[in-house]
Amino acid sequence: MNWSAFKYLTVYATPLIVFLAIYLGGFAGFWAVAIFFLLLPAVELLTKGSAANMSKLEEEMAKKDPVYDLILYGLVPAQYFLVIFFLFQVKSPEFEVYEKIGMMIALGMSCGIIGINGAHELGHRLTWYEQLMSKMLLLTSLYMHFFIEHNRGHHQRVSTDDDPASSRLNESLYAFWLRSVVHSWLSAWELERDRLKIVKKPFWSWYNEMIRFQVVQVVFLLLIYVVFGGLALILFVGAAIIGFLLLETVNYIEHYGLRRKKNGDRYERTMPIHSWNSNHPLGRLFLLELSRHSDHHYIASRKYQILRHHDESPQMPTGYPGMMVLALIPPLWFKVVNKEIERYKQTVKGEMLAD
Repeated sequence: MNWSAFKYLTVYATPLIVFLAIYLGGFAGFWAVAIFFLLLPAVELLTKGSAANMSKLEEEMAKKDPVYDLILYGLVPAQYFLVIFFLFQVKSPEFEVYEKIGMMIALGMSCGIIGINGAHELGHRLTWYEQLMSKMLLLTSLYMHFFIEHNRGHHQRVSTDDDPASSRLNESLYAFWLRSVVHSWLSAWELERDRLKIVKKPFWSWYNEMIRFQVVQVVFLLLIYVVFGGLALILFVGAAIIGFLLLETVNYIEHYGLRRKKNGDRYERTMPIHSWNSNHPLGRLFLLELSRHSDHHYIASRKYQILRHHDESPQMPTGYPGMMVLALIPPLWFKVVNKEIERYKQTVKGEMLAD
C-alpha cells in the first residue's frame, strides 16, 4: 500500500474545524477564520516547501492508486453533511444571532475550501459520476456555472485580458471580485450558446445546461426555505457567497499580472510561466495541491497527486492562505507582489541572456 496518499487526509481538517465551529456555537465560527487565515499563514511563513517531483514510475503508481480518488470523493458527503447540520443548527432558537453568523462564516469556509476546490478537481475528470459530484459540490456555493466557465472558458483564455478570472496588474481584489463574478456568469451563458449551436440544439431548452443549473439552484433554495425557514435561507446564501468569494480570491492570486503573448490572432500556448506557483506544504495538503497551479494549467488533465513543480514558474512569497490575506489589503499586495513580478522578469531576462 502506498502510504504517502494518506497525507492528503489533511484535507479533512477543514470539515472537522467547521463542524466543531457549527456544533459549539459562541465565537467558534470566528475561530475557524482565525485558524485558516491567521494561524495557517503564520505557520507557512516559517516553512519552505519542497520543489521535489515524483519520478515517472511513482507518477504511474500514484495515478492508479484508488486511495487518492477515495479521499477526493469523500469531500462530497462531508460537505453535504455540514450543510444539513448547519441548517438544523441555525433553525434552532437556542443560538443567538451572532452565533449563527459565526456558523455562516464557518460554513462559508467549507464551501470555498473543500466545496469548490473539490469540485474543481472533479470537474476536470472525464467520468459522468465524477462530473456529477463536481456539480453537487458547486451547488452548495450556488456557483454551478463554474463547471462550464472554468473548463471551457478559463483554461482557454487564462492569463489574457479576455479571461474574467485572470486578474490584471494593479487591479485590486475588490474590483476583480465584481468583474470576475459577473463576467464569468455571463461567459458561461455564451459558452453554452456556442456549444448548442454546434450540436444544433435550441438555446431556450432543457439541453441548455445553464438553464438546468439555474433551475436546480432555485429548487435547492426553495427546499431550504420550506424546510428550514427564511433565516436559514439567508444564512445559507451568505455562506455560499463567502464560498465563491474565496474561490475568486484564489483566482485573483493565481494569475495576477501574468500575461500570455499574442501572436497574430492567437495567444501563445499556456505554459508554467503563466501561473503563480507555491510549494508551501500546508497549502498543498489543505487544498489538494491546488497551489501547484502552474502544472495544472500546463496540463489540465493531471490529477492532483501528480502535479509537478516547474523551476521556471513564478513563485509566491508565501502559501495560498497568506497570499489570500495579503490580497485583502490592496496597497500591501501591490507593494509585495508587483516587486515579485519585476524580480521574476529580471530573472527571466538574465536567464535568456545567459543562454
